[in-house]
Amino acid sequence: MSLTSPIRHPDTRQPELMARRGWWLVGLNVLLPGSAQLLAGNRRWGRFALGATLILWGSMAAAAALYFLNRAMALTLITNVWVLWLLQLALLFFAGLWLVTTLNALVLVRLVKTPRGTRGGLLVFTALTLAISVGGTSYAAYLTGVGRDTLGSVFAGGGFVQPIDGQYTVLLLGGDAGPDRLGLRPDSITLASVNADTGAVTMIGIPRNLYNAPFADDSPLWSEWPNGFNCGDDCLISYLYPYAEERPELYPQARLNGSTPGIEATRDAVEGVTGLEVQFVVLIDLNGFESIIDAMGGIVVDAEPMTLGINNGPVVGEIVAGEQRMNGYTALWYARNRYNLTDFDRMAHQRQIQEAMLQQFDPFTVFTRFEAIADASEETVSTDIPRSMLGTLADLAVKSREVPITDIELVPPAFDNVNPDYPGIRALIADTLRPVPE
Repeated sequence: MSLTSPIRHPDTRQPELMARRGWWLVGLNVLLPGSAQLLAGNRRWGRFALGATLILWGSMAAAAALYFLNRAMALTLITNVWVLWLLQLALLFFAGLWLVTTLNALVLVRLVKTPRGTRGGLLVFTALTLAISVGGTSYAAYLTGVGRDTLGSVFAGGGFVQPIDGQYTVLLLGGDAGPDRLGLRPDSITLASVNADTGAVTMIGIPRNLYNAPFADDSPLWSEWPNGFNCGDDCLISYLYPYAEERPELYPQARLNGSTPGIEATRDAVEGVTGLEVQFVVLIDLNGFESIIDAMGGIVVDAEPMTLGINNGPVVGEIVAGEQRMNGYTALWYARNRYNLTDFDRMAHQRQIQEAMLQQFDPFTVFTRFEAIADASEETVSTDIPRSMLGTLADLAVKSREVPITDIELVPPAFDNVNPDYPGIRALIADTLRPVPE
């Protein structure tokens, strides 16, 4: 008699044997779908299911190894739309495989031949394993689809982009469009320069009330403003956005390329101010900004005390000093509050919020709150970052958590926003990004 005979051809008159056999079949099926069929059922079906399962475990092991050996490559693959399509189909296939093999394993157990006290346990265990395996895999397939759709709607097409002088540059704009405003003006302008090797981030804060922003001679704005955007109080850098939106002929290809005239004009001004080429732009609607923070579960900020309100208006609340977890509503107030505060105070608070989000937007947060973050981002964020760059930038974001963020604020007293020293600004930025070795 072979060793498998008690499983394939059991003596149904032995209750203890049938109980042990039942637990073995349903237990093995959890880890290795197809093993129950191979031992006690249709061997051809069992070999197929077990082979597919081994391919699944092997693929998971290979993915884990790739992540630890080449994280950038792993992240590039997992953010590829076609890879996500294949992954979603694979997850749906394995959800179906687990369902069929689990129900068939329960049939092979021959419940009526097991002791009465064992039947309930086997049924409950099978129901739990179905909920965990089939339900979990199906939900993972759903989230994969959500991620794929979000990547497709938020990020642009295009190929891989090389860093410039070892740095990637991302212009972060916080838009303040709303029912009480005509058009959009960037309320927050920050150029993030990311070291392509270490992930070290330098945040260059540009005040929205900066005067006389210069342009390179190849900018469409150069012909009208060869000496910079210099018409006084009507020519703050934040006003360039609506200025260009009202003159789309300045950037006729902008919308065809997934941008806007306002974004391109702001890009040209930031390049003139900093002396750096802007490779990517991310525009965040501040009216939806709080939904992203809420989707993250809030952020921890070491807050300064402030009274909330609008100058010459009523007080609507306060924020106490000290480290605290802010929800989206409170964080948005903290970043935009005007009550007895200057624009430069607001910039400092906005930088706190940006850096808190960067430091706390970790893989665990993304994994556990993925659907909410994806929904909020799809409604709030627009960018020209190509999907092909997501793996590289995500890897740099992970690295950035290990090094301190460097801040350069182009504000008084270091720099006069009304009569800026642009050569001095560019020199400071260049020295910070590429310091001379001692």
